[in-house]
Amino acid sequence: MRFRLKAVEAPEPYRPGTTVAEARALHVHRGPRAVLTGIDLTVRAGEVLALVGPNGAGKSTLLAALAADLAPARGEVRICGRAARTWPPAELALRRAVLPQSAGLTFPFPVEEVVRMGRAPWAGTPREDEDDAVVARALAATETTGFAARPFPALSGGERARVALARVLAQQTPLLLLDEPTAALDLRHQELVLRLCQERAAAGDAVVIVLHDLGLAAAYADHVAVLHDGRVAAHGPPADVFEAALLSRVYRQPVEVLPHPRTGAPLVLPERTA
Repeated sequence: MRFRLKAVEAPEPYRPGTTVAEARALHVHRGPRAVLTGIDLTVRAGEVLALVGPNGAGKSTLLAALAADLAPARGEVRICGRAARTWPPAELALRRAVLPQSAGLTFPFPVEEVVRMGRAPWAGTPREDEDDAVVARALAATETTGFAARPFPALSGGERARVALARVLAQQTPLLLLDEPTAALDLRHQELVLRLCQERAAAGDAVVIVLHDLGLAAAYADHVAVLHDGRVAAHGPPADVFEAALLSRVYRQPVEVLPHPRTGAPLVLPERTA
């Protein structure tokens, strides 16, 4: 007896500005505690959306809800025009790729095989033939080709972070959800990762990225959502949202916001007496 994989329907490309994911009246609880309350957010093709805010504001929880990895207590998340909870796992994996905060993997898979795991959703589809080329491009883009044969657990924290991003890029979904992808990276690779996010958006993907560095958010994001106590305190282009009064209140730290001398992008600096 022969078994055949059930056919999955690959997503069509999205025009820039088209809604790829959205949260409506979203409430999320962790145990008895309300972590998100009444979130309304739209994620559009061709844009980088940065989620910023202090520790505990709900950024990672919102990203997990947008990924359909966390069920809402109330409200709804929609991905590619459909309620997220109704997507079969195989089809959901063709529509959104998720980079968690920590890339944990104890079995000594070679780096190239870890990146190739991102191609699993395409198994049995016509695009399976692209696997080798896609994996090679993802390794090159994240500057990880040089250690493709090394075991993943032997890498440094920053190297693991870049390999994990390469896996997400290899998945080739229209929605990328990245949780603090720059946290373990040096200056060069922080810039590399954010440029890759911009490139994916320019190619038509929707990119949501959790960031702590407001300077990176201002330089690379098309829109930012500032989270505070489980709510969206402000949303819009960084130049409109990053105001000293708002950020000082949200972060409980006096800041000043200055224009970059060359680009004009907001620079957020803590106020210091000396």
